Amino acid sequence: MNIHEYQGKEVLRQYGVAVPQGKVAFTVDEAVEAAKSLGTSVVVVKAQIHAGGRGKAGGVKVAKNIDEVRTYAEQILGKVLVTHQTGPEGKEVKRLLIEQGCDIKKEYYVGVVVDRGTGRVVMMASEEGGTEIEEVAAHTPEKIFKEVIDPAIGLQPFQARKLAYAINIPTALVNKAVQFMTALYNAFVDKDCSIAEINPLVVTGDGQVMALDAKLNFDSNALFRHKDILELRDLDEEDEKEIQASKFDLSYIALDGNIGCLVNGAGLAMSTMDIIKYYGGEPANFLDVGGGATAEKVTEAFKIILSDAKVKGIFVNIFGGIMKCDVIADGVIEAAKQVGLDRPLVVRLEGTNVDLGKKKLNESGLNIVAADSMADGAQKIVSLVK
Repeated sequence: MNIHEYQGKEVLRQYGVAVPQGKVAFTVDEAVEAAKSLGTSVVVVKAQIHAGGRGKAGGVKVAKNIDEVRTYAEQILGKVLVTHQTGPEGKEVKRLLIEQGCDIKKEYYVGVVVDRGTGRVVMMASEEGGTEIEEVAAHTPEKIFKEVIDPAIGLQPFQARKLAYAINIPTALVNKAVQFMTALYNAFVDKDCSIAEINPLVVTGDGQVMALDAKLNFDSNALFRHKDILELRDLDEEDEKEIQASKFDLSYIALDGNIGCLVNGAGLAMSTMDIIKYYGGEPANFLDVGGGATAEKVTEAFKIILSDAKVKGIFVNIFGGIMKCDVIADGVIEAAKQVGLDRPLVVRLEGTNVDLGKKKLNESGLNIVAADSMADGAQKIVSLVK
């Protein structure tokens, strides 16, 4: 789960991470009042969307007086920002962060991630702050320094100092940088984050080490432990189909293709998308109904796929173990009746109660193309869509 920058900064502030003073605003008048309350000569007006690259897209402006705050707020609120992370459709700005300006002397990068290779949390740091870390990794990987953290003892002071010296934090501010990194790590672990990224981390003219921007992502599987974080969820920033899927405990991710996929099991779902692409098609989604899905869940899953206007055909690929093929068949039939099936449907069933499942589909009166294997099903749905 993602949250906005201003929300992430409030979470980090609770752990002692230094962040600029700021207030959220949903209207132009609120933006002006927020700027007045900050009492600084320079104010930054920042669009709040779940995407990076806001500055390049015109979503971050530095205002030197209240009139400029009003002008920039009017320009940004309601604007559709298109960045490298939003896709060409962009995202509409519905809230702003009004933040005090900083006397920036130098920008750095600090991030905490889960490294799947080592199975450990890793803190990364770079002197190339303000630049996308992917670009740094691609062009100057030697400028990224990493410390693998032992989960039993946490981030050690010597590790934080090592990173601070490696990225050339001024010697007089190394201790503050160590405190900053320690607080960031503590927030990451306590809140079950998947990413905690500060880009840029800045050193200011008055000797502060501060998070000028903050990106926090959270492990959705751990949100039951963090009701306070769950309350920060902004549904406007999420795909409506993914929101609906989460209500029925379905694993759904929208993609850009035109072949809808309904599969049980994450591994099989990934393989299904791969084989569709292998035969020249483009999957419209990842959808795992799970091993113990009910007919109701399958019905909802089918309806979610059909609600996507880009979907020109559907491939149902089920290997029944715990999941029974006849239950899948019931769900498909019910959904098709409720929504109205007006697109090609290819179904491949194998496993528990497969004969009963096929019998139900054959007797349903639906226009269903049967497939004998994954490859056969993928070829057929790609052909039908084309």
